[in-house]
Amino acid sequence: MTRCACIDIGSNTTRLLVAEAVDGRLREVVSERAFTLMGAAGDGPCEVGREKIDEVAAVVERQVRIADELGIASLRVVATAAVRGAPDRDALAAAIDAACGARLEILGARDEARLAFHGAIGMLTQPPPGLLGVVDVGGGSTELVAGTPAGGVTWSVSLPLGSSQLAHSGLLSDPPTATELRRVRDELAARFAALGAPRPAVAYAVGGSATSMQRLMGASLDRASLARGLQAIVARPSELVALGLGLHPQRARLLPAAILLLDAASRALRAPLRFAGGGLREGVVLEQLASLEM
Repeated sequence: MTRCACIDIGSNTTRLLVAEAVDGRLREVVSERAFTLMGAAGDGPCEVGREKIDEVAAVVERQVRIADELGIASLRVVATAAVRGAPDRDALAAAIDAACGARLEILGARDEARLAFHGAIGMLTQPPPGLLGVVDVGGGSTELVAGTPAGGVTWSVSLPLGSSQLAHSGLLSDPPTATELRRVRDELAARFAALGAPRPAVAYAVGGSATSMQRLMGASLDRASLARGLQAIVARPSELVALGLGLHPQRARLLPAAILLLDAASRALRAPLRFAGGGLREGVVLEQLASLEM
């Protein structure tokens, strides 16, 4: 069976996925993550920094070795919002090349949205008919995408608003105060209302924060469940939330911001969110497998 791999360098984590096609479906072979914490991407550029560049390059080198040992046919190393606007992104690319010979591919906002949609919809056993939506909340950006399985993406937008950026700029307390939550919620409502997003028949949430919240909220992220989840999370410091949910403390610290972003996106799309079994990494691997079959 043909195996392909994706290493995804995001704002909070550097993740490896090795997967193969089995009976027309994508099967995960290995999934691994490291909390590399690149920092919050905002409206202005933010340097990665020499120390972080060396750390991330070492993580990528180790993950490339893992993928190679599993007999992959193709590997892509991609980076998203945290690297896209960084003035020293070329230095990161050079460090990764020097460490393991891998080429860093910095995804544009449209490619990031397209691959998240492809990975989410491509992992569904039976995609529903009609227009479908995907919301990808990352640490440094949030993508809203709409399209169909047959036609692909028909509308997308990438906002420089992510869980890490919001947590470090608007939700400074741990747990966040009611005033902080209200202020961020109001700011997001105004920002998302201006998008003019289409209304999908069904919408899906992808990304690390969405996966973490599935343990807390179950199969659906409607507005009521998002409100309950937020109330439960902000009742305790993030360190206790992390222990209760079995999460990395940094992930728990970002959950209130992620919930507020998902709620704003759900309102903008006028549809409750469901969890999808795939996202950007799966989209990258599916694209590689399709290319190899041509």
